Amino acid sequence: MRLRRLGWAGAELEHAGRTLVIDLIEDASPLYSDEEFPAASRPGETVAALVTHLHTDHADPVAIRKALAPGAPVYRPEPVTGPGDDLKWTCEAEASFREHGVATEVLRPWEERSAGPFRIGAGPSLDGLGDPQLSWVVECDGLRVFHGGDTIFHGHWWSIARRFGPVDVAFVPINGPVVELPHLQPPSPFHAAMLPEEAAVAAHILGARIAVPMHYGTLNKPPIYVETPRAVERFERRARELGITPLVVPYGEWFEPSVAPVH
Repeated sequence: MRLRRLGWAGAELEHAGRTLVIDLIEDASPLYSDEEFPAASRPGETVAALVTHLHTDHADPVAIRKALAPGAPVYRPEPVTGPGDDLKWTCEAEASFREHGVATEVLRPWEERSAGPFRIGAGPSLDGLGDPQLSWVVECDGLRVFHGGDTIFHGHWWSIARRFGPVDVAFVPINGPVVELPHLQPPSPFHAAMLPEEAAVAAHILGARIAVPMHYGTLNKPPIYVETPRAVERFERRARELGITPLVVPYGEWFEPSVAPVH
């Protein structure tokens, strides 16, 4: 199996010509960016799409529809319940899935599915803004790949490792942003996704031998969204201290875990 980093927090897995995408987005405007993000490598042929949560920087129904083979599933967490501002960060993606006719299936933690050669496990996760979020563990060709969306550090890592691990590769968010949004007042001074050091520790608990940092660099818009400084440098240092190979992968680039360079 080979893996590819897509835009922001996106990833693509490929085995024997069959592909699966996680948190695929092509539209960078939710990140206040005009950057061009990679599309899925096999448009119209992708066997499944996984969405960690329904924020528009992780869920792009237009890109997903272009990627999917006819009838291919889209797995996602449960919808937000509540009034008004409680729905603010998920309503756009929910409406876009409906508008573009993209059917989705809600999974809950510990549920499993299969799509093509991929075995998919939904794990618990914890969204820094309070919305439903899942992590994913995908197994194929003897390898297990973890994807952590933009989770904060939580106490479920050991359960995920026992249930689905150990993983070979962990895609982990590292930018530890502090956010100040109009509908979340008074604001929190704490980070809304993992700090680099936390991401390395999470990968270590999961048993990962390779950790790929994601969810950093594209968005830094003070005071709305302020990334932690030197995220990649700090992540690489802590990962190495824990015996993990940190693998910084540019957008669009493929790599094979079995031959990933040791740093």
